[in-house]
Amino acid sequence: MKMGILALVLGYVLSQFYRAFLSVLAPALALDPGVTEGELATASSFFFLAFAAMQIAVGLGLDRYGPRLTVSLLLGIGGAGGAFWFALAGSATDIYIAMLLIGTGCAPVLMGSMYIFARNFPAAVFGSLSGLLIGVGSLGNLGAALPLSLAVEALGWRQAMSILGVVTALAALGVLCFVRDPAKAEVPAGGGSWGAIFRQPALWGVLIIIAVGYAPAATLRGIWGGPYFTKVYEADAAATGTYMLIMGVAMTLGSLLYGPLERLVKSRKKVILGGNLMGFLALALLWWNPQPGLGMAVALIALSGFFGTAFALIMAHGRAFFPPHMVGRGVAILNLCSIGSTGLVQLATRPIYETALASGGVVAGFHAIFGFLALILGFGCLAYALLSPDRTD
Repeated sequence: MKMGILALVLGYVLSQFYRAFLSVLAPALALDPGVTEGELATASSFFFLAFAAMQIAVGLGLDRYGPRLTVSLLLGIGGAGGAFWFALAGSATDIYIAMLLIGTGCAPVLMGSMYIFARNFPAAVFGSLSGLLIGVGSLGNLGAALPLSLAVEALGWRQAMSILGVVTALAALGVLCFVRDPAKAEVPAGGGSWGAIFRQPALWGVLIIIAVGYAPAATLRGIWGGPYFTKVYEADAAATGTYMLIMGVAMTLGSLLYGPLERLVKSRKKVILGGNLMGFLALALLWWNPQPGLGMAVALIALSGFFGTAFALIMAHGRAFFPPHMVGRGVAILNLCSIGSTGLVQLATRPIYETALASGGVVAGFHAIFGFLALILGFGCLAYALLSPDRTD
């Protein structure tokens, strides 16, 4: 099973990469095949929307067929196939199709891993194991920054995407060969309905915070962070890649530190709420002054990434409400809220930016984006604080 876990980790590294790589590829794609920033925002949202749309099927697949087939088939057909389609793209439409395929392929990877953690390990370590997986997987986030920009300069973006397609296919093959499915849980009479998940008011605040907690960091890391430094501070490709790498490192550290903080504070809710409030503060400062100086801008963008990685701990908070036979569907619902809302947020940023750009220029465009992201995160923090009680395994 160790090889199976490694294959799943590689799949999740790729999933993180595909969430963030468009920001760095933007200059190359603007030249060939001539894709605009707004079209890239739409393409990135398609990844998240496809990812989210698959979660219901993924949850059912995990509970009924196990992670081995669910993950390997989708990752191989959708993930690898989408990467190859991207490498051959000749228009924005091709980019859209490729991102839909890649989002479909990446949809089961994290949930398959969490399913194994939930079924094979004590509940008390679920959050820490998930956080460790996400922290290691964030290497893909780092790879989508400076290393990708260097690879594109050396090989060209089409060759780089072809290589990624091969690596994705190998990861899917590794899952198929090495993952072993946990034993199926017994389902009590009438206890397996989707409605049982939502008939828990204490879970609603968790659903809201997971819906907005990751979206701001993913939106800045995946789409607008690169253009922000390029347009507002006139950074070149290497500098932009470096700034995005800093944000990626911050997100990796955040993923790794939320779990230990929970054990130190002995409260999931306090750590989740406190971290997201700090992320809100970083975004609010950028909203208040969208051009605070390069050093401060890099620091605030990095902080928004660091504090925007409470996903695993929020997932652990929600996981505490699910019986064993509902784990697959339960974590899939939480992931649906997170990834689906991220796609919708990214889709919304395009008209928000373009409207502000037309009336006030580039800085006004980013001012509007920072304000939008700060407001939705602030709302999520308020709802979580009011609706969900603490719950620690």
